Order: sequence, then C-alpha cells, then structure tokens
Amino acid sequence: MAPAAEASASRPLEGVVVLDLLDGTVKALSRPYADLGARVIRVRPLGGERAAGDRREAIIHAVADAGKELVTLPHEPGERSAQWREMLEQAELVLVPYPRPTELDFPNEAVPERCVLMTVSMFGTGNAYADWQATDPVLHALSSELSRSGVAGREPLLPPGRLAFDCAMTQAAYVGMAAIYAAQLTGRGDRIDFSMLDGAVQALDPGFGLAGSATLGRSAKLLPPGRPVPGMLYPIFPCADGQVRVCLLAPRQWQNMFRWLGSPAQFASADFNSLEVRQQSGALTQAMAEFFRDRRKADLEQEGAEHGVPIAGVLSLAECLATDHVTARGVIGEVELPDGHKVRMPRGVIGIDRHVHSAAPTRHVPFSRPDGATPAQPLVGLKVIDLGVIVVGGEQSRLLADLGADVIKVESASFPDGTRHSYLPTGLSVGFAAGHRNKRSLGLDLRHPEGKALFLRLADEADVILSNFKPGTMESLGFDYAAINALNPGVVMVDSSAFGADGPWAGRMGYGPLVRAASGLTRKWCYPDDAEAFSDSVTIYPDHAAARYGAIATLALLARRLRTGRGGTASISQMEVMLDHFAPEIVGLANGVDDWDAPSDAPWGVFPASGDDEWCVVTVRGNRDWQALSRVLCRDDWATLPQYADRYGRLLNRAAIECDLTEWIGRQGSDAAMRRLQAGGVPAARMLRIADLPEFGYFRERGLFRAEQHPHLAEEVLAERFHAPSSNIADLPATPAPLMGENSAEVMRDWLALPPDEIERLFASNVLQGVAPEIARMLAEGEGRGEAMVSLKT
Repeated sequence: MAPAAEASASRPLEGVVVLDLLDGTVKALSRPYADLGARVIRVRPLGGERAAGDRREAIIHAVADAGKELVTLPHEPGERSAQWREMLEQAELVLVPYPRPTELDFPNEAVPERCVLMTVSMFGTGNAYADWQATDPVLHALSSELSRSGVAGREPLLPPGRLAFDCAMTQAAYVGMAAIYAAQLTGRGDRIDFSMLDGAVQALDPGFGLAGSATLGRSAKLLPPGRPVPGMLYPIFPCADGQVRVCLLAPRQWQNMFRWLGSPAQFASADFNSLEVRQQSGALTQAMAEFFRDRRKADLEQEGAEHGVPIAGVLSLAECLATDHVTARGVIGEVELPDGHKVRMPRGVIGIDRHVHSAAPTRHVPFSRPDGATPAQPLVGLKVIDLGVIVVGGEQSRLLADLGADVIKVESASFPDGTRHSYLPTGLSVGFAAGHRNKRSLGLDLRHPEGKALFLRLADEADVILSNFKPGTMESLGFDYAAINALNPGVVMVDSSAFGADGPWAGRMGYGPLVRAASGLTRKWCYPDDAEAFSDSVTIYPDHAAARYGAIATLALLARRLRTGRGGTASISQMEVMLDHFAPEIVGLANGVDDWDAPSDAPWGVFPASGDDEWCVVTVRGNRDWQALSRVLCRDDWATLPQYADRYGRLLNRAAIECDLTEWIGRQGSDAAMRRLQAGGVPAARMLRIADLPEFGYFRERGLFRAEQHPHLAEEVLAERFHAPSSNIADLPATPAPLMGENSAEVMRDWLALPPDEIERLFASNVLQGVAPEIARMLAEGEGRGEAMVSLKT
C-alpha cells in the first residue's frame, strides 16, 4: 500500500458519506463519524437555521458541527433536486429528524435501497407519544435515572449537563454504525426508527441492564424508594485541600485499606470483609474521616496507589482540565469549526491505532469476508474474544453478540468478573443475564503456559479481541497488539480503561465513581444549595456510553478491514467520554461562558405531586413553551403581563411562577399533569422508577422490553427487544447468558478442533475451567438439570 493510501486507511471511515439533516438538539449524534474520518455533510434548511437563543446554545450548536461540512440548499427547485440526488447517490447513512421540517424539502422516496435511512425523534414515530416534547430532564424522568439521583430526604436532583441526550446519541451513533457495516457487507440498506427515549433507557444507566459489582447481583429495581444515603457505596471524605472518594468493593481492597489505617484492632474482624458491614459501621466511617482529614489529595492518591486502595480526589471540571494527565494525553486540542473559527475542545473519544507502530502491516493483507452474514444478523461469522470485565466489558461485547457475532467470554476462576459476584451460588443474576446474553463462556487460566498458548491459538482465529483491563495487563501477559498482529494481521483489538492507556493516571485503579470524581462530574452533581450533597452514588455512568463507543470503534475498524484488509486498534478512556459530553462547557470556560448550570428559562425543574415520593418534571425552553404552559394552566395573566413577557422577567419571578405550578401539579397528580402538559405542547414527565418502566404506556406500545426466563434463575430477566426498530432486524436473539466456563469444551472443539481426550486433560490440569464437559452437555440438553446444578455447585 502506498504511503498516502496507508495514511488514508488510518481513518477507518475514510470514504464513508453521512448526510446529517438533524436539528440543534441532536445533531452532535453524527460527530463520532466525522472524528473517525467520514465525510459528514450537514444539510441546512432553506432560509437558514434558527438563530441560537443565547451564547450557550450557540456553543452547543458549534461544537456539534465540529469536523462536518455545512451545505445550504439552493432555492431554485430544479437545482435543489439535483443536489439532493447527487448527495444521496454518495451517502451510506442519512439522518433525518421527526417531524421533518418542510423547509428541508427532503425527497424521502429518492433514498436508495442500499442506503441506511435513520429517523431520529424524541419518542419514535407512529405511536401515541410520537408528538410529545422532550428535554434532557424529561428523558431523565422517563428513563428512571431521575429516581436514583439525589440524596435521602430530599427531592430528586436533575443530573448536570445533557447526559440523557449525550448517552442517547451514543446509542444512536452505534445503531447507525452497525447499519453502515451491515450495508457494506450485504449491499442492503435499512430503515431505522430511532427514539431518544429508547436510547437514554439503554445507554445512560439502564436499571434492567448490567450493573456494577457493588450490587452483588441484586436487581436495581429492588432499590428502596427515595434517594440513597450520602456516600452509601462510594463515600467522600474531607481532606486538607478538598475531598477524596474511596471505592472499597472487594475484600482485598478493604484489607489494603485496613493496613493503611494501621491495622486498628476494632476493625480486625473478618466481618469487615463484608461491604454491607462496612457501610453500616459508623465507627469505621469516623476513623476513615479522621485518617484523611489532615492530608492533601495528591498525597492520599499516591499513598492509596501504593497500598492498593482505589481512591481519587474530587476535582472541579477546571481542575481536571489543568491536570498533568489531561495535558499529557492531549485530550484538549484546537479544533476548526465549519465557519473557520478555532476552539479548544475535546478531540474525540476514540483513539485509533495508538498502539500500532512497526507492527502495522504496510501492504494489503488478503482477507475473506465472513460467511453467513445477513441484514438481520450482520456479524454472523465473526469471532470475538471478550476479555472485558464489569459493565463496559460486558456491554460492548453483548452489543456485538446481539448482531450475530460468536462472542467468547474468557473467564478465570481465580479472578472472576465482578458482575459474577452474586448472592446466588451460580454467579448469575438478572443483570448479568441481561448483559451477557448471546455469548459463550470459556474458563481459561491465562497465567498457565498452556493457557497462554491456547489463547494465542484462539487469537489467531479471532476477528476481534476486546479488553478493559488495567493498562499494561495485556502486555504483561504477552498479548499486546504487536504479538497478536504478528500472528493475525487482520485482527481488530479494542481496549477500554478508566483514564486511558497512557499518561500519568494510566496505572490508577479505575471505577466509574472515581472517574466521575476526577473528571469534575461528581462536584457538579450536587444540589444548588448544598455543594457537598454529592448525588451520583448509585449511578452507573459513563460505563454504558463507553461500551457504545467501543462497539462503534470495533465496527468502524471492521469496515476499514473490508476495504483494506488491515486490522488495527482502538482505545477508549472513560474519563474522556465524560469530558467529551461536557465539550460545550469546556469551550464555554475558555470563552467566558460559565452559567451552564442556570436554567434556560422558567419554570424548569422537578415539582412535587400528590402521593409518596411522586414528582413531575416541567421544562420551559422559550416563549413558545411559555405560551403553551400559560394556556394549559389557564393563566392568561402569565401570557400578557409585561413582567412575564420575556425570559428575563420570568426568571425574576421564578419563585412565584413555580409556587403556582406546584399547586396545580399537586391537584392533578404527576401522571395527569404530565399528560395534560404534553397534550398542550409543554415538555413534562412524571418520575418513573425502574419497576414502572415495563408497564408505562410508551414502552408497552413501543415494545422495547421483553421478559426472558433464564434456566438457572427464578426471577425473570427484563431485557431490550431491539437496539432500535428497523426494517432489517426484528427481535434480537435471546440465548441465555452462560455459567462460568459453561462452554469451555465446545469452544475448544469449535475454534481449535481439539479432540475430547485433550479437552479432558486440560480440565484435569485446570488449564480449562468451569463446567466440565459432561455437565455442560446435560445443561445444554436439559437433562438431569437438578443433578447438573448440584455437580456445578460442588
């Protein structure tokens, strides 16, 4: 391959054309494609776009357009029609809004069948909720995230920023990328009906999905009503120059903390190995508080690392951006906007080929396309080795398994996945079952010479290898990209970590709560009147969003492999996912715009309703919503009095307005208030809890959820039926999640053609682990279920 062609190939979506017709609320959806090298053409409507309402909105729009090409349609109908034909002939993905503005004059019938047409709306199309209005708070309320945000004894707290929209757009970008790959492979496009609420439910913090190890496998829908006690899971302690957050989950982490404390006798009991016991010990909390009080954040972080204690300072966003780590990683760079202006903002989330040096092939590598791929199952024939753990690892491989890939989850009896920590002896839970469906499990001792040799044989067969170990782990095992690439030049390797694969913080122990603390998010997630009421303690973010970026990266590199025959690598940093979601605010900080937490208008917030812990979100975005609210509440005085005539007047009278609105909602009830306001065109929503989701009218009509029965669980498993409704894909497959090592023997047979006696020998030497072949057969065939389970437990 010529040098110029090689440079071009380094951008995996080089040559892909995306037409973006979306409006300001969701047009950041297509930015990941531009970051990966696609030509993203954003089509502006006839007559131009609505002017931004304020500087914040202008920055949001500008950041969303970074890396894109702006096109204004000609006014003359014939010229406009010709330009549409030319663009559609090139496009592989077309993103259109619902409802479609008439000024776009978009020729829907002209979209070629080979092209993917994705309609993006707030609530989907063709249902009773299709014309409802949504804002970020509305999505938080209807996804159940709001019910888990805040602290005990207080009203639910709206999360900062635009996290619901940002995570939903990550899901949409993944869905679009999967459809692009499927169309390239099969020659058939798709018609997708994407709903932002569906996206937020799946990619923000799905209560029905894969959860962290701190839950011990218990379903999040069993959380008690109300908000959690502050610091319930990941406590924050004052120190000499701020606060630090500690994340003690595994018994070994507590033992490390115990030794760091000086091994005090009063906490020496083995009972303190229990997370629940530690949480309920006021004496331990007080002792840790005294231990941290007079020390500085940086010293505590260093000592914690030396003792093996997961700990991080609680930083502001500005403090995070000023750290040596962010500077060394080059997270913030100068980016040129379509109008020629340059701003300093996050460069993007996905790092492509950072690990590729001399190992990269310099010539075209012969590559055979996978057999059996169809528009409904485009990843059939792909072999994926999944070394991922906890939420990010589980989710990104599950997304690929849902589309037909043969995903082999490699596990170890000595170092079980944290999501296997369960109150059940099988290492299963409803969350694990939802997050690991459609996979097979291989128990393999990677520290044994024979285990390493077997892994390298598997890697030689693999199309994709996924990992999210602590940086350096793959290298220490001998499984770095250079080693694997020497065997398999077409392999795609994607890694994810808390703070990135390099930089001063790369070696830190990374859990989502620590990343949120270090990135500035935890400090922002507080009540306006209490800057230390940290309210993100039961949130799982950005794990699910980071997993989507991993899946996008995998599919983009596979698409490049279709074109060039070469593999490659991608790296995802959870901290950089968060910083990218706050890109507009980062640009604003450098340009004197710092009022990002102020409401856009009034009223804007969460209002009490009749009943126990019942709440309704109401958000007014401008004069149109304000006039609609005035009509619904029959308050002509609001619409006509001068002091209510503009946004500034309303903000000055916010207390009076919200008092009247609270009284009205109290008389209506949260559900009735939501429906009356939405019927009048006002963005509003009642706060749903996780247990409310399956029966809520929208989700029932949309058909998002399905109840699955796992053969080893008494409780039904709630899972999503689709990533997004499409003409190609109906229901996703639902093969039950495996027991640890349940498929070890069949994977050795299917991938490596090992004979039965060799498999038996590997089990006897504990190189292969998990369910022995005979028990696996009984489980697979449904014979002797009780006997097999007894054998498994022993």
